[in-house]
Amino acid sequence: MGPRATTGSGDIEGRTRGEVQLFASVPYAAPPTAERRFLAPAPHPGWRGVRSATRFGPAAPQLPSGGMTSRHEVHWNEDCLTLNIATPAVDEARRPVFFWIHGGAYQTGQGNIPWYSGSSFATRGDIVTVSINYRLGALGFADMSRFGPEYANSGANGLLDMVAALEWVRDNIAAFGGDPDRVTIGGESAGAFATCTLLTMPAADGLFHRAIAQSGAGHHTVTPDQAAAVGELLLTELGVSTLDEALAVEPRKILDAQVTVQAKIAVDQSLKDDLQLTTQPFYPVTGSVVPEAPHIAATKGAGRGVALMTGSNLHETTLFMLEQLDEAGVRRLVAEHSANVDEILDAYRSEGITEPHEMAVAISTDWSFRIPAVRMAEAREPTGAATWLYLFSWESRHRSLRSTHALEIPFTFNTLDAPGVDVFLGPGDVPYDLGELMHDSWIAFIRTGDPSTAATGPWPTYCHQGRQVMDFNHNTMLRSDPSGVTREAWANLR
Repeated sequence: MGPRATTGSGDIEGRTRGEVQLFASVPYAAPPTAERRFLAPAPHPGWRGVRSATRFGPAAPQLPSGGMTSRHEVHWNEDCLTLNIATPAVDEARRPVFFWIHGGAYQTGQGNIPWYSGSSFATRGDIVTVSINYRLGALGFADMSRFGPEYANSGANGLLDMVAALEWVRDNIAAFGGDPDRVTIGGESAGAFATCTLLTMPAADGLFHRAIAQSGAGHHTVTPDQAAAVGELLLTELGVSTLDEALAVEPRKILDAQVTVQAKIAVDQSLKDDLQLTTQPFYPVTGSVVPEAPHIAATKGAGRGVALMTGSNLHETTLFMLEQLDEAGVRRLVAEHSANVDEILDAYRSEGITEPHEMAVAISTDWSFRIPAVRMAEAREPTGAATWLYLFSWESRHRSLRSTHALEIPFTFNTLDAPGVDVFLGPGDVPYDLGELMHDSWIAFIRTGDPSTAATGPWPTYCHQGRQVMDFNHNTMLRSDPSGVTREAWANLR
C-alpha cells in the first residue's frame, strides 16, 4: 500500500519513489467539460473510497508547437484540472510549499514533465512541490461573454484555474506535510507571465507569500475589445453562433480553429491594424479578474507584500529565431517595437554586438524577457516591494542555442539528468555544480524569502541606485547594471 492522504474531495493513495512520496493527477476542480466548458472552475464533486493517485493524468488540450520541448503529440483531455504533489512525507511537519506553473505560451505544456520533478526540492530542501495543469489556448482564454454573464470572465479562465488550485493548496496541503501559510508560486515563460499576473490579482490575494518568475514578467495581457474581436474570429472559423453549438464542438476542432485564427492575424495586415495586439491572441484578458496589466498594477502597490525573484536568460530567443536575419531584417525587427531604430542599434553596437543575427537575438530577448523583468522590478521598488533580479548566462555547447529559453529550468529544479536535458546542454560534462548552486538559491528563497546562500554571497534586492543582478554562470557573481546601455535604450518600453 502506498502513502495515503485525505483531501476535501476524498481519500487518495500515492506512491513512494526513493525518499519522496508522490501523488499524481489529483483533481482540484470539477472537469471543465460539457456544459462547464468556457465557465470558471467549480469545486470537484468528490468521490467515494480511495482514489488512486499513482499515475500522471492527461494534459490540457493542445497541439504540438514545433518547439524543442513540445514537438510531439501529448495525451490530453478536457478533464485536465489536476495537480501533482511531491513531498518528503505525509505528516504534520508544515513544510514550505513550491507551487509550479508550467510554460508554453498559454497553449502547450503540462505539470508532470521530468524537468519539473520536485524530488530534489523534497530531499535537499525539505519542501513540498505542487505542479498543475490549467486550461490553455482558446479553451482557457477565449472571450465567450457574448453567451451571457456567467461567461463574463471566460477570457481569464486559465488564471482562475490557477486560483482554484491555490485555494485547494490552502485547504488541503497540510495533509501532505505542507504549510498553507508558506506558499511560493513560480513559473517559467507563460508560467512566469501567470505568476506576475497572479501577483497583482485581487482573487489571488493571500493565497501565496513569495513568487519566482523565470523568463516572463507583466506585459502580457489582452484588452476586452481585442478579446471580443478574437472571440468572434474563433466562432466564425468554427462556424457556430450559439452556445449549444459552441459546447458541442469537438475540442480538436477548437484547437485547429485557434491555430487558423492566429495564422490569419499574423499575415493579415488589416487584422493586425484593427486588433493592435502586442502579444498572442489567446492570452489573459483584462477585466474584473485582471483589473489592469500587471506591470501597471505593480506601480500602484499590487503585490507589494509578496517577495519576488525574477530574471531571464542571456539568449532567450535562439530557441525561436531559426531565420538568419540580415541588417535590413534587424532594422525591421526594431521598427516593430520602437521609432528610435538607429539609437537602439547604436546601443547594441556599443556593447560589442554587431553581427546581424546576434543583434536580432539580443534585441528580441531584451524586448520580450529581460527589459520586462527590469520594468517589473522598477515598478515595485517605489512601493517598498522586495525584488531580486537574476541573469542566467551559462551557454549550451550547441552554439546555436547558447543561453536559450528554458535552459535554466533543470538547473533550478536540479534535474540535469532528466530526459531531454542533454539535448539542451550539448556534449560535455554535466554542470552539476552550477545546478546545485542555483537550486540552493531557489530553496533559500522558498524557505526564507531571500535567495542568498553561502555560495552566492549576499544578494541584495534590486534598486535603481545599484541595479544589482546575480549572474549565474561558471563563475556566478553579482553584477551592477549588466548591459546598462541597452537597458537605457529601451527606456520607453511599456
